[in-house]
Amino acid sequence: MGNPQSTAKIAGHPLHPMLVTIPIGCFVGTLLTDIVYWRTAEMMWANFSAWLVTVGVVVGILAAISGLIDFLLGRKIREQPTAWLHMAGNVVALVLAFFNMLIHTRDAWTSVVPTGLILSALVVVILIFTGWLGWGLVYRHHVGVADETI
Repeated sequence: MGNPQSTAKIAGHPLHPMLVTIPIGCFVGTLLTDIVYWRTAEMMWANFSAWLVTVGVVVGILAAISGLIDFLLGRKIREQPTAWLHMAGNVVALVLAFFNMLIHTRDAWTSVVPTGLILSALVVVILIFTGWLGWGLVYRHHVGVADETI
């Protein structure tokens, strides 16, 4: 029968798991730099946050597209209830991150405290949950894992 396979791939390697690492790192970085800005009021940290959230959103959109291709074209993937929760949670996180990106275009203090900081924290909490679900899709349901040939 075989494992559910990724359809968005390059040279046989699924794109979604490769791309998601960048927005995850950027969104966690945004939260950390928001916290440092909140505590120090050093403008450099607000600038870091603005850049990190923007790069995270742009690459997150690419990761979402590759994940959506896998989801829509993979019947075995769609059959997994976990895949639906993973996708819905990531959409919510990406929408919140987009609004956070807009908030971070404001001047200094208002770009971070309190709305930017709250949105950054919410995105990271959601990503912890959806990352755990994604882990389950790969390690429990073998989504995107190459079938072993002996």
